Amino acid sequence: MINNKVSKAVRLAIAFGAASTAAFSASSFAAEEENVEKVERIEVTGSRILREGAISPSPVTVITGEDLVSTGAMNIGEVLNKLPALATTYSLANSGRFIGTAGISLLDLRGMGSARTLVLVDGKRHVASSPGTSSVDTNTIPSSWIEKVEIITGGASAVYGADAVTGVVNFILKKDVTGFNVSATKGFADNSSYQNEKFTVSYGQDFAEGRGNAAFSLEYNAQDSLNALDNPWTATSYASMPYEAVTGQSRPDDQIDSEEYPDRIVVPNAGYYLISNQGTVWNPFTGGIMGKFNGDSTLGDVYTGPIADGSFCGSPGCDYINLRQYSEIQPKFDRINFNFKTNYDVTDELNAYFQAKYSKTEGENVGQPFFRFYSGANLIQRDNAFLTPDVAQLMDDNELPFIGVNKMFNDIGRRLEENTRETTRFVAGIQGYISDDWAMDISLVHGKSEIERINGANVIMDNYANAIDAVFDDNNNIVCRDAAARADGCVAANIMGDGAISQEAIDYVTTTSIGTSEIKQTVFNATFSNSAIYELPAGMVGFAGGVEYRDETSVTIEDAFAKTGATFFNALGETDGGYDVTEAFFELSVPLIEDVFLIDTLVFDTAVRYADYSTIGDATSWKLGLDWTITPELRARFTLSEAMRAPNIDELFSGQSQSFAGVDDSCKVSELAQLSDAGRAIRESNCAALGVPADFDSNYDSATLETLVGGNPDLQPEESRSITAGLVYQPEWLEGFSVTADYWEIDIDDTISGIGFQTIIDRCVDSPTGIDNQFCKLITRDPNTSEITLLKGFALNIARSLNSGVDFEFGYDFDALGGSFGTSFIGTYLIEAKDFPFSAEPENYTDYEGVLGDETWQGSISVDYTYENLVLDFSTRFINGVELYDHKSIETNPNPSNQMRYGSYFITDASVAYKFDSGVGFKLGVDNLFNRGLPGSTTGTGAGSAIYDNIGRFAYLQATYKF
Repeated sequence: MINNKVSKAVRLAIAFGAASTAAFSASSFAAEEENVEKVERIEVTGSRILREGAISPSPVTVITGEDLVSTGAMNIGEVLNKLPALATTYSLANSGRFIGTAGISLLDLRGMGSARTLVLVDGKRHVASSPGTSSVDTNTIPSSWIEKVEIITGGASAVYGADAVTGVVNFILKKDVTGFNVSATKGFADNSSYQNEKFTVSYGQDFAEGRGNAAFSLEYNAQDSLNALDNPWTATSYASMPYEAVTGQSRPDDQIDSEEYPDRIVVPNAGYYLISNQGTVWNPFTGGIMGKFNGDSTLGDVYTGPIADGSFCGSPGCDYINLRQYSEIQPKFDRINFNFKTNYDVTDELNAYFQAKYSKTEGENVGQPFFRFYSGANLIQRDNAFLTPDVAQLMDDNELPFIGVNKMFNDIGRRLEENTRETTRFVAGIQGYISDDWAMDISLVHGKSEIERINGANVIMDNYANAIDAVFDDNNNIVCRDAAARADGCVAANIMGDGAISQEAIDYVTTTSIGTSEIKQTVFNATFSNSAIYELPAGMVGFAGGVEYRDETSVTIEDAFAKTGATFFNALGETDGGYDVTEAFFELSVPLIEDVFLIDTLVFDTAVRYADYSTIGDATSWKLGLDWTITPELRARFTLSEAMRAPNIDELFSGQSQSFAGVDDSCKVSELAQLSDAGRAIRESNCAALGVPADFDSNYDSATLETLVGGNPDLQPEESRSITAGLVYQPEWLEGFSVTADYWEIDIDDTISGIGFQTIIDRCVDSPTGIDNQFCKLITRDPNTSEITLLKGFALNIARSLNSGVDFEFGYDFDALGGSFGTSFIGTYLIEAKDFPFSAEPENYTDYEGVLGDETWQGSISVDYTYENLVLDFSTRFINGVELYDHKSIETNPNPSNQMRYGSYFITDASVAYKFDSGVGFKLGVDNLFNRGLPGSTTGTGAGSAIYDNIGRFAYLQATYKF
């Protein structure tokens, strides 16, 4: 078959592979025999991440398909997120942080945003799984067919088009699949009842005397949900409380900024006492706590003890609520993936191919129930029919016409979100040679993702208000007070006590809301290449070029009732948008010098891509590179590129949506006290101008505040400038050893970003020119209470991000003890991770280097030993200690908490595998072998903290059969 001919495979891989500009180096094409030797070397050493990076002209990290599937991890995204270059922005542990994302697995290179990482399959685009974006869910990729994954650092838009701002992750599938392969994996956690399972079946064979190949695969993955209370690491409730409240002592005046005397102390077995599942009663006129309902709706006391601060209590036996009961640290998840592929040599030089897939994933997020916290709409009137005599008497004694109730409505049920994603994708094309030197690849890709989001236990606010206003009718029956509501079927509800509400009332006040999305993508690409278009003294000039047309649409339709704002669920805006883009591109590789002192070869690479968008108009990306082979043992490589990212559909066209944000009202007395005299004077003046009283210190912002966000059709593209410079050393005197070191820098300007809501508040009240500014206009305050009631925000091209670091890779393979050893180390040192909220203010930035989510050092070391059919594997991942507060905030307040940082973190995995000559194989593995716990008080479910394992020691058994 054409695709099994080594020499042509080399040329095709060069023309269309992930590092295509490598194609045309003189050293790669000195002789066909030399090419064959190099390809064979790649295949032999492909399981070593390092080797591929060592021979690439650009920084590339490679992980084999076998390494991806032979672990206890639930999916390939979980494995890739362990690499230092990828951030755990969307892992299974933290995917439920946002509406509609539970179970999704998105990749985020350098932690600069999943929208800036381009994910390809065989060098071709893949339909997105996240509405309004180009982000690809790795769950849709057939893991059993992955040959390798290449991770390319730096802007690559000149080669691949928009979105490759921080780099590319290219999943390369096996060309031909032959034989029958089946695999079954079952895993069990040591700390809890958590389990997962994976099953794969793949079959392929040649036909037409070897001219064609056809194959199919079927994969199934599933895991249980894991509640925080079911893992001892995450079951404890914590509260951050003032130093004085915890210790009972004031801080020495000369130690106010000392870490030994922090502002707040993180206290275990502590939490809110102001709210409960039973219902905590408060006086609407004083705000004071009056008690907590018992199961029979009578009122009991709320014990806080001596360690309390007005919101939290941490005394032994105090009546706090453990909100971690409402946290799932692993979601319920299942996935089924069916794939078919075939290719056929229509001539000796041309190969036609076709691929089809169907993928379905279901992710479940179970969150907090409906709650009311100091809400003026959650009042119980004196004549409420469910009042017990003791509560009624208490109201009379205090002359209260009504009482307030703070409650987590666990008895109504936790809010359940079920996300179902169905993806279909078809690829058809023809590739090969149209002459001795000219190769082509012409393809058509069409994909569609259909997403359904079901939100259960969603409270209908008007029904709820009518239901809790319960009175006796003339027949002494308990009914809803409002006659119109009664006529519409209102059922009176007793909220005084956990479980006091009837099922009939629950059915009346709740509904299920359904939102749907549909994403479509069509891509036509034609690429032509010639690796020897012109001969120079130093070798052959190579060329690749072509055209691409892409059409993207995304439509999101929200539940007709919920989007009116009539329910507790966010009133989300709808999206209906799309764009198309026509692109032309070319690449050149020019050998400049060869066979002179200290220059074995010197090759110049360049690429340019021109794009015409229906939304933003013209855009151009480019790349320059030098590949310098100093000696046969030592190489240097350099790239300079400018990449772009066009605003996606969601950023351009999304409707205004209700959301919520955790912020601090900067006008509170407690916030003012943390400022310098000069800063405090400015803020006090501006707060007063906003009508905020000087003694304002409400704790209303301990709950999240309502926000309104939406798209902006006037957005322009982001632009990035990337630099890479590296060395590759493969000594002849130590066979099997290689080392690479690559410096990288990614500077993204005009970053599309929403202004942080805390930034909006601070910029409003800290402006030296007063409150007549754009930020104050985004804030709405209640004229009576001065509390913030609404914050508005939308995306703008205002920000800038600058990250740089050094990647290291070492590898050494050698024979010993009768078998062979393979060793590797891959690590990243982060130099800077600067975030500029306003690109026009270069001195105003926060450097997150060393802060959780942007670790200074990350690395992993692995050692495997193979003896005949036995394979032993041992690997350790390392994360150095991280700060929990960024450097800028520490300059303002050097000791906000006693929990300032997490220490260094090591986690070790081990496995033993044996493959019988019959084709049967078994593998026993243990992830987190030493049961390394979570640091501090984290649950491992945040954007940054998901880098830590929250399952614990996890053993799995894998059985395989191949023939």
